Amino acid sequence: MRKTAFLFILISAFTLAQTSALEQKISSILKNKKATVGISVSGFENGFTYNRDADKKLPMQSVFKFHIAAAVLNAVDHGKLSLDQKIPLNKSNLLENTWSPLRDKYPDGNVGIPLSEVIEYTVAKSDNNGCDILLKLLGGTQVVQKFTDSKGVKDFQIKYNEEEMHKAWNIQYENFSTTKSAVDVMRKFYDGKLLSKKSTNYLMKVMLSTSTGLNKIIEQLPKNTPVARKTGSSGKNKEGLTGAENEIGIITLPNGKHYAIAVFVSNSMETEADNCKMISDISKTVWDYFNK
Repeated sequence: MRKTAFLFILISAFTLAQTSALEQKISSILKNKKATVGISVSGFENGFTYNRDADKKLPMQSVFKFHIAAAVLNAVDHGKLSLDQKIPLNKSNLLENTWSPLRDKYPDGNVGIPLSEVIEYTVAKSDNNGCDILLKLLGGTQVVQKFTDSKGVKDFQIKYNEEEMHKAWNIQYENFSTTKSAVDVMRKFYDGKLLSKKSTNYLMKVMLSTSTGLNKIIEQLPKNTPVARKTGSSGKNKEGLTGAENEIGIITLPNGKHYAIAVFVSNSMETEADNCKMISDISKTVWDYFNK
């Protein structure tokens, strides 16, 4: 028993030292940065957690498209929607002056495409029109809120769609999450507590194909590292303030284990490149921690 107790003390001391080193490196990355940065990390198999300003309610921007897609797939699981059903595209739902690869592909509309394609464009390519098409199909943001509430997701609020967020800068702050909530919902998703196994596997595959934010979480990770992720970005207002530069993800390690990470950079006066580099540097620091 004495040897076991001594070994436990040694392991605890080693873990504490590693966590302290992680904290120091992250503090160095954020030193003198004019920004609020929320960070949460959760090791799925080893129970490791790291949180820094993780209880601050920060604007999500397009990170909320994960929650929206999950709510849509929950409706699919319950037979209310089908991935094969055709969704009509037309000028009324392919708005101009917003990020929309879907509109670029179908500029004239007048076509019906599978619900699955709308989900894939919304999540993997962060399509704003696709997002609002999904919300309309569901019955509004309140349906997403009801779904997340029912799954025990805390400190998450969604009130406005993309079109509404584009009308006034401050509206984005009404669609908020903490990074701790974001990591918790990633864990629920991974554990199959949000959706059926089929829908979980489907959404995981879509997130693994995400093509936005290549200079954030994945930038400094080894090539071909599996990362199921969702990005979010507000751009800057006239005063040069960035409301949100965000990313959440589930990362698979070389040993087959996993961790979730969420980094939200908010109310930043740094450049776009510096905001993204903060996320990239934090991601690499966490990766190094897990691979020691």
